[in-house]
Amino acid sequence: MKPTNNPLDNIRIVLVNTQFPGNIGAVARAMKNMSLSRLYLVNPGCSLDKEAYIRATNATNILENAITADTLSEAVSDCQLVVGTSTRDRGMSLPLLTARESGEQIAFEATNAQVAVIFGQESCGLHSDDLQKCNFHGYIPANPDYCSLNLAAAVQTFCYEIFQATEASRTELKEVVYEYPENQDMEYFYTHMEKVLTDVNFIIPQHPGQMMERLRRLFNRARPDQKELNILRGILSAIEKKNQSQE
Repeated sequence: MKPTNNPLDNIRIVLVNTQFPGNIGAVARAMKNMSLSRLYLVNPGCSLDKEAYIRATNATNILENAITADTLSEAVSDCQLVVGTSTRDRGMSLPLLTARESGEQIAFEATNAQVAVIFGQESCGLHSDDLQKCNFHGYIPANPDYCSLNLAAAVQTFCYEIFQATEASRTELKEVVYEYPENQDMEYFYTHMEKVLTDVNFIIPQHPGQMMERLRRLFNRARPDQKELNILRGILSAIEKKNQSQE
């Protein structure tokens, strides 16, 4: 999907495995308060029942237009920036951003890119596998003795920071220098890289270890732009051709 002229229209809130319909309704209300409208539900554990619509109040249109996806990969495949939110350090070594820093980064990139902000299940948050698809790990600085917010409150906090940063940026002339690849393009790259590294025996199928997981973290942190990704794919293709000519 091509970005629109309104940065807020390029931002989607993604809820993963949400269990309670009332929480989805409250999230819709929080989003509309801050002029966000694109809600994605990944494998929800509940349906949008009467409670969801009651909690949404005047944001029922967001529920009606919500997009349901079977997997997180499907929900973020066309995004150039993916921010995963979690109160806990999952040991993923992703760059950490506060909610305010996340809002600034998102507002900046949403001027010409699709952006996703991901929130996990109420009871356990995002899984490590979900964070592997993210470029940044966003969190809300809070009381270290009790830092767990309910889902709608967490979404409201991030949406507020995004809205404030977007409003502030309207008075400034900003230009995004780099064009970042879509999440799906990065997945194609990881598949290509794993195949090549296996073909040259760098990755041993019987003992894969955590090599690809670590490489994913490395490239997610580095965030190659589209031209850099094309170079990396070209390098892998050159290795494949060389390897085939020697067989």
